[in-house]
Amino acid sequence: MPKVFIPTPLRSYAGGQDSVDCAGATVAEVLADLTARHKGLEKHLFDEAGAMRSFVNVYRNDEDVRYLEKEKTPVGASDTLSIVPSIAGGSHRDPLAVLTDRGGS
Repeated sequence: MPKVFIPTPLRSYAGGQDSVDCAGATVAEVLADLTARHKGLEKHLFDEAGAMRSFVNVYRNDEDVRYLEKEKTPVGASDTLSIVPSIAGGSHRDPLAVLTDRGGS
């Protein structure tokens, strides 16, 4: 069964688990199994129309499924899916300052 890694902010909706083994042959099927087992996750992953929320990214192994076949991306028994919520915000610091530790404004 594919393993789905749950990000820390959503673990409380998955019984505190950091990963869940789910059934399915595609990303959509695996996520449907996940949300059937853990109903609280559904509102965080999908909108009212059933589409994946724009700030939720899913990776099969190390590949972003948006650049594969999206929700139709095949998933094998030994694959892993990682749910990665986008993080917004930040500062107006010089992006190179982070790399060179020069500060910035």
